[in-house]
Amino acid sequence: MADSLNIGFIGLGQMATALASGFIRAGAVAETSVFGFDVSKGASEKFKTATGANVLEEPKDVVNNVDVLFLAVKPQYMDEALLPVKSALAAKSAETLVVSIAAGLPIAYFERVLPDNVRVVRVMPNTPCLVGQAASGFALGGKATEKDGELVERFLRTVGVAFKLSESQLDAVTGLSGSGPAYAFMAIEALADGGVKAGLPRNVALALAAQTLKGSAEMYLQTKRHPGELKDAVTSPAGTTIAGVAVLEERGFRSALIDAVEKGAIRSRELGSK
Repeated sequence: MADSLNIGFIGLGQMATALASGFIRAGAVAETSVFGFDVSKGASEKFKTATGANVLEEPKDVVNNVDVLFLAVKPQYMDEALLPVKSALAAKSAETLVVSIAAGLPIAYFERVLPDNVRVVRVMPNTPCLVGQAASGFALGGKATEKDGELVERFLRTVGVAFKLSESQLDAVTGLSGSGPAYAFMAIEALADGGVKAGLPRNVALALAAQTLKGSAEMYLQTKRHPGELKDAVTSPAGTTIAGVAVLEERGFRSALIDAVEKGAIRSRELGSK
């Protein structure tokens, strides 16, 4: 795959940088085969430093150099970003696969504003792709082929796990795994604060908190035992864990996470309706 495809990014923010870095690190594509453009010089410089890829002066030049084009622009700026891209895509006929990672924007939007022959895949990745631990969902547009889906899935699986879904499910993916890393980082920070309050040095508390979340996730992934069962295995009668679990239940820990995911999904749908 690395020898046969050029990929490009319009928009070089955090997610584009994470994806490009992850693809390059995994050997899915060579840095010399990655091209990008951003209106922000600062973002362009950070992308170049992080990836070693080619940063070009015009978005049409990115289109002209690539086989797969990732659109990594915030939804509210997408109309403007696509203006110089449309003619370049039209000139290439059906040669370029367009992959959108813009939260909320539906495939129908791209099929409406882009040339008729453009194939579109919508992806919701997350930032842990930078360390090869992404959790992504993707859906195919009406003109995209199964081969396109297989290609996108291969790329995404070089940086984590990926699931082909119906487009109607991608807002839920946005609320869960798209936003979820922020909740996990908040949990690490809060657990570490608790450790510091109980007497641990900050660096030790952070390391223990992060490893605890990582190890717990890996236990589920390897055993596939229900999380409730794994939780019960740690929770001894009248012990320390049940005392803590009781506090979390009293404070609405689980319902807060459920509501956070739901709100994220709702916000994703709102972004797509504008």
